[in-house]
Order: sequence, then structure tokens, then C-alpha cells
Amino acid sequence: MDERYMECALELAELGSGFVNPNPLVGAVIVKDNRIIGEGYHKAFGGPHAEINAFGNASEDVAGATMYVTLEPCSHYGKTPPCVEAIIRSGIKRVVIGMVDPNPLVAGNGVRMLKVNGIEVETGILEDKCRLQNEVFIKYITTGKPFCIFKSAMTLDGKIATYTGDSKWVSGEESRLHVHRLRNRVSAILVGVGTVLADDPLLTARLGEEKVKNPIRVIVDTRGRIPVDSNLVRTAGEVRTILATTNQAPKNALEDLRERGLEIMVTQEKDGRVDISSMVERLGELGIDSILIEGGGAIGYSFLEERLIDKVLFFIAPKLVGGDDSKSPLGGKGVQMMKDAIGIDKLKAVPIGEDILIEGYPEWR
Repeated sequence: MDERYMECALELAELGSGFVNPNPLVGAVIVKDNRIIGEGYHKAFGGPHAEINAFGNASEDVAGATMYVTLEPCSHYGKTPPCVEAIIRSGIKRVVIGMVDPNPLVAGNGVRMLKVNGIEVETGILEDKCRLQNEVFIKYITTGKPFCIFKSAMTLDGKIATYTGDSKWVSGEESRLHVHRLRNRVSAILVGVGTVLADDPLLTARLGEEKVKNPIRVIVDTRGRIPVDSNLVRTAGEVRTILATTNQAPKNALEDLRERGLEIMVTQEKDGRVDISSMVERLGELGIDSILIEGGGAIGYSFLEERLIDKVLFFIAPKLVGGDDSKSPLGGKGVQMMKDAIGIDKLKAVPIGEDILIEGYPEWR
């Protein structure tokens, strides 16, 4: 029964996806006499937490009930008061927790406070699922660095474009919808200026009638080559856009871009280009907890080379393109020997429409 109700809490938590960053996804269910009498989830950053929303949703007195919550209730004052205090006051007799909060400000304090006040506490129920749901939060709260996801769509023979550069569309409609949902979930989406010059993307989350939150758009552009008439520049006043560049970029060009609404981040250089590691740290300092890396191949390899990729997503389309000059997902120099190839762990394959999504985690994680 504990697992059944924790599954309900996990489903609720997912409803906050894209709107709570850099806070965690959290769901809560209140059960009394084997009936769910209250449900809640963390809906938006700065808003009430899941436990408080569950109390507000309760259809009857919660005294003597059990609360199921995917993440340890907070015990400190942040943007909202501690949830632990509200639970203690409510008369809840038992709290079942999916995972202990990795936030050093909590990290077991919530559990201790509940126990000290005579509340029975159970932890670790569906913990693996809870940790997977909040893998972004866990990385960010413990390191201060964004969780970086490398995504690519390629044909069965490993091509992301034809020899002419044409790439519309490699994957099917269902896969593209999945990517838009992913964009809605992360804090930022990142591309290199080469992708901007080749594809002139918009990099927004487009989900029709569904409520969406556009990610912050980050362009890596060492020499400030982004065209002022590109979609990203034209819409910078509507969607937050950051240009990561270096002192190689002309100051007058950067000032023009700033006036058009772009935020300019002048970074350190490494091998004559934007220092990716330094840039990622600075993005983390801005509160960006997750980055979806969408291209191109040189940028992807830069993240790989610096061991900054936390997760990979490859959409494989049932197509063959061929061509010695057709592009592949990762560029750069590459490894010299096959024994140096980066292994991918926890591999999972999921059919999405006519395509197959393969996801996994680089072995250095």
C-alpha cells in the first residue's frame, strides 16, 4: 500500500515539471482509513510546497492520517515556512517519505523533527524512482552546477543531416513533441552559433494549448557572429536569451546585441574558444539548474571532452542517409583509441512513434 500511494505522489509531483526550477518536484498524498483525502504538489517556484497544498485540498480532518511525500519535508525557512511545522501541527500520525532531501539545509533534519514530535516516519519508499524524478535537483543542490543533457536526433546510420546540411526533419512528429516537452522541463537550452547560422532556430517550447514555460536560450558564440536578424535575436525581448562569448567579439557588436535584449556573458577562453566549464559554472550561479544541449556537433563534443554531460538522449529514426560528408551528432577531434571511448551506463530504449529514444548516463557520473 505504501508503494501504491507513493506512486500517486510521484504522478502528482510530475505536474510541476518545468515550473518549479531550481526547486525539486514534490508530490504529497494524505491517506486516512485507506482513502485518499488530500492531494498536492509543488506547482511553482516560490509557491506553497506539496504538503501545504495537500492540506489545503483535504476533504476532512487530517488528524491521525498518513502523509506520503516524495521528498523529505523541509525544516528551514526559505521562500515559504517549514513544512515540518505544518505537519506537526496538523495531527498527522505517520509520514512516508520517498527520499531524504540532499539539500544540506534539510538532509535528515525534517525526519528528526518529525520523530522528536512523536510522528512515525518511514523513508526510502520507491527511492530509486524519486531520485530519478529529481536527478536535476540532486545534481544542482549538491554541486551548484547545472544538470547537462545532450540530445540529438539521427538516422539509423548515425547522420544528423545530409551532405548538403539539410536536417528537416530527421525524427518523426512524436519525437519532436517529446523534445518540446523536454524543453518545457529544463531551465535552459543551449546551442552553438554554428547551429544558429545553419538552422536559424527559435528554441522555444511549443505545445499547442498546453501551458508552457520557455527555457532560457544560451548561444555559445566565441567571436560574436550571431546575425542581428536571426530568430533568437529578434525574439530576445520575449524570451530570456544569453550570449556566451569572449573578448574576441567586437565590443560594438556586443553592445548592439545587448540593446536588442540579449544578456552578454563574456567568459574565459580555452584553446581560443569559450571556456565551457567556466560558462557552465556561471550559468549555475544564475540559478540555471539544467541545460539541454541541442547542437551542434562541436559544442556537444566540447561538453563531452570536459566531462560535463550528465545524460544523453538519442532519437534514432528508421532512415538511411549515407555520405562521407554527412554530419554526425558529435564533432571535434574525438578519441584516438576505441578503448578510450566513453561508455554509457543504465541504457534504456523507448519507442516514440516511428523512432526509438535511447537514453543513458556517461560512465563518469
